[in-house]
Amino acid sequence: MAPAGNDTRIRLLLLDFDGTLADTRRANTLAYVAALGEAGYPLTGEEYAARYFGMRCEEFLTQYGITDPAERERIRRRKIALYPSFFDSVRLNRPLWEFCRQFRSQGGRVWVVSTGSRANIENVMHHLGIGGPDTPEDEAPLGCVDGILSGQDIARAKPHPDCFLEVMHREGCSPRETLIFEDSPIGIEAARRSGAGYFVVKL
Repeated sequence: MAPAGNDTRIRLLLLDFDGTLADTRRANTLAYVAALGEAGYPLTGEEYAARYFGMRCEEFLTQYGITDPAERERIRRRKIALYPSFFDSVRLNRPLWEFCRQFRSQGGRVWVVSTGSRANIENVMHHLGIGGPDTPEDEAPLGCVDGILSGQDIARAKPHPDCFLEVMHREGCSPRETLIFEDSPIGIEAARRSGAGYFVVKL
């Protein structure tokens, strides 16, 4: 962890989603392998986990070698459609979530900040019983976050710190008032560049 200053109260928690708040590695891997396989592209789960996990879909498919934007979009949409089929393998990081619930109960703000698509994030959160800022309480038995910033909401993805800085700006918080939770090397680098304190999460 890179600690926040001792004389500054933390007002904002920023959580990466995949691999931090939720263990989605297996579900994401299986959905991508299935979507690519249907389109005739070979990919093993081991290869995806080792080389591509944590990337935005567009970046992943480009690095994989799919040059046609329309083809990338077709695969992206198919992956989103297949993803819920694998939700039974998703696990919530309960210690982190309970910490966030306590933090919110004391007036703090909590956001999910992810390179993933908003549709995927919201679908998994709903499956886990967590809501977004507009979710009715009876649809989120485990509570809600105050905001979601997804990969579509920012031009430059992690390791650029733009996503974290954007939420700090929206909430009126400085880096010294912010604590970030991340798991991937690119996310950790983005957190470091933001100037905020951060924890490295290992699920």
